[in-house]
Amino acid sequence: MERRMVLKALSVAGLLPTLAAEAFTGSPDTAGAAVYELRVYTTYEGKLDDLLKRFREHTMALFERHGMKNVAYWTASEAPLAGKTLVYILRHPSREAATANWKAFQDDPEWQQVRNKSEEAGKIVEKVDSTFMALTDFSPKIG
Repeated sequence: MERRMVLKALSVAGLLPTLAAEAFTGSPDTAGAAVYELRVYTTYEGKLDDLLKRFREHTMALFERHGMKNVAYWTASEAPLAGKTLVYILRHPSREAATANWKAFQDDPEWQQVRNKSEEAGKIVEKVDSTFMALTDFSPKIG
């Protein structure tokens, strides 16, 4: 399965402390309700740099504006995913907030303009996989 290859390509050891730190930056009452979203983007051949530029210059700030916390971003470093895969994690206050956040983001005229401009030479993203995750009760608490 492709997701298994993506996870293999990532440094999971580096991911876990980041997630644990992110989960406990709020009050104990709200930290447990947060959900994390793992997103894997597969780009069309030769389009990864275009996608990274769009995220670097626009998308990350737009996510924050719409209530999505940027946790971390990676590119795959091993074949067959290297050069065409972006993996990232967002934090949302709840699953319901995630739905509202994505709707507001998709409806944002600035996002639509940025997307359209970045795709003038053709579509960038071939496939998007999204998985929502909840932090377990035994995850390390940092801070």
